[in-house]
Amino acid sequence: MRWGFEKEKLDEEKIARLKELAKFARGDILKMTTLAKSGHPGGSMSSIDLYLALYLCANIDPGNPYYPERDRIVISHGHTSPGVYAGLARAGFFDIDRVITEFRKAGTSFEGHVERGVPGVEWSSGNLGQGLSAGCGFALAAKLHHKNYQVFVVMSDGEQSKGQVAEARRFARKFGLNNITVIIDYNRLQLSGSLEKIMPQNIKAGYLADGWDVLEINGHNHQEIYQALREAVKNKKSPVVIMAQTIMGKGISFMEDKFEFHGKPLSLDECRTALSELGLSDDLDEYSHLREKGEEKTPISRKPLPKINIVSGRPHIYSKEEKTDNRSAFGRALKDLGQLNSSHKGLTPIAVLDCDLIGSVKTDKFAAASPDYFFQAGIQEHNTATIAGALSTQGVVTFFADFGVFGVDETYNQHRLNDINETNLKLICTHNGIDVGQDGKTHQCIDYVGIINNLYGYKIIIPADPNQTDRVIRYIASIWGNFFVGMGRSKLPAIFSEDGRPFFAEDYEFQYGKADLVRQGKAAAIISMGSMLQRAIRAWEILKEKGCRVQVINVSCLSDLDRETLKKAAKTGTIVTYEDHNVNTGLGSLVANFLAESSLNPRFQKMGIKGYAGSGIPEELFKIEGLDVESLVETVINLVRSS
Repeated sequence: MRWGFEKEKLDEEKIARLKELAKFARGDILKMTTLAKSGHPGGSMSSIDLYLALYLCANIDPGNPYYPERDRIVISHGHTSPGVYAGLARAGFFDIDRVITEFRKAGTSFEGHVERGVPGVEWSSGNLGQGLSAGCGFALAAKLHHKNYQVFVVMSDGEQSKGQVAEARRFARKFGLNNITVIIDYNRLQLSGSLEKIMPQNIKAGYLADGWDVLEINGHNHQEIYQALREAVKNKKSPVVIMAQTIMGKGISFMEDKFEFHGKPLSLDECRTALSELGLSDDLDEYSHLREKGEEKTPISRKPLPKINIVSGRPHIYSKEEKTDNRSAFGRALKDLGQLNSSHKGLTPIAVLDCDLIGSVKTDKFAAASPDYFFQAGIQEHNTATIAGALSTQGVVTFFADFGVFGVDETYNQHRLNDINETNLKLICTHNGIDVGQDGKTHQCIDYVGIINNLYGYKIIIPADPNQTDRVIRYIASIWGNFFVGMGRSKLPAIFSEDGRPFFAEDYEFQYGKADLVRQGKAAAIISMGSMLQRAIRAWEILKEKGCRVQVINVSCLSDLDRETLKKAAKTGTIVTYEDHNVNTGLGSLVANFLAESSLNPRFQKMGIKGYAGSGIPEELFKIEGLDVESLVETVINLVRSS
């Protein structure tokens, strides 16, 4: 049973209990890091008193670690995993013997940095500076679900120098996240030395400047820790930060205040000496034997994924007269989804986050129709990507819309951590490729396929026209998982079949992983994606007049290729891939890999971006890059003739 924060002070019995648990937990930390011959004992020992107070007082339940009303505890400085695991084990979440024998051992759950699969751990972390953003995502979810749980984020002092932390502070204050409390382990030491030496900073002033309340305590005094946590929980005016003055390596005389022990485990002899100083028995040989024996354990049960229950609505059909851009089609579908779902009980709410691009990425219609579910985060892409990811794990379908150069290139690290945390993020990026035109090379994202395909859990979809875009957006909202949907800037005509019907409308239903045979032919196959498809069709028309009938294939799903359609394309004997993307890492490379692995050997040519383009009208840039329709026609004819 949790102690809670109702009483003004902890009684002497509880104080004594915390002191006893802290002694044992410090021994646990030393044992697991020594036996693993790696890990971070110093910071774990300065944080352990904070962890134990949280795990015993917060509204969490070892017997039911995932119940919806629980408090969320985020550990931002994930390298203190020995302290986290020791604290959770001593609070009853799992067996401490298992932690000591499995810590940092291949194939086990207790990894070197905290992992979300371990009961009691809400967010996998390790990349410093992202924990507060994740906490903001959890706190935001509480507001959207009208729940009263508290979010605690434990952080190191060194990571406060990261810009993303300041971004998160401002976000929390702007959106009134008074249900979030930060606890800083302020031991003034980092991996390479003191804070003052590595990067001086005024942590307190930063939080005060951003409108937070600041409490300062002795981080090893259990009564002070409890009372500060209690005060923070009951403060409904603003978010609170607790600066807990601590000592690295606390409890062991030769470790205290020594930065060298930040990431350095003790030797066996040093550990035996330390255990004796703590007054604990030396059972290192027993644990060493158990670790070497490596008995198979039952895997720790993972947190169940929230269910998605949304109404997708009826897709819009764009006609020949209704020429628009894919981003506007996205915005229209998004508005529709928001209105259908966000105000109805029993349906999963839909939230949208924006980084000061509301008119450009077309989130403005959603913002006007569903203002309580729209969050303008300003020019804070790193923070927003993490908030969106964390929010998406809490039963909220979350869209983050941005330009490609910001939403992909700038925030790759955040999406990588989202991927590790198995988020449910819908990342929509506009202004991709040299289709951006006059904005120039700094704003032309031409590498998104290669970048996003490095993330095992993200799926790439590049719709070809407004009709397909509408259906893609409705599809990804209803399916669990991380999706990247990319599009350009320019207005596009809708794609039509040879008989004049909208190709991606009427009876069309988007199926993830399926390519589309848009035009028939036997002489060759043009494989394209996104905005280049309409150019490929224009090339098909010219080739047809020249007596060369080719296939035109739309590949919209670039994380899972349609193998059967590609095999049929290879049977033509000639394949040309055609894309507004880095020619080395996009569609062409994916198709080339498939052909090589399938032992297929058609004549093959990649057409794509070979270098950074300049400023200019898109059609002019495509011509300079050799990607205009005429160049595509010439490439196909030359390949066919060479046969």
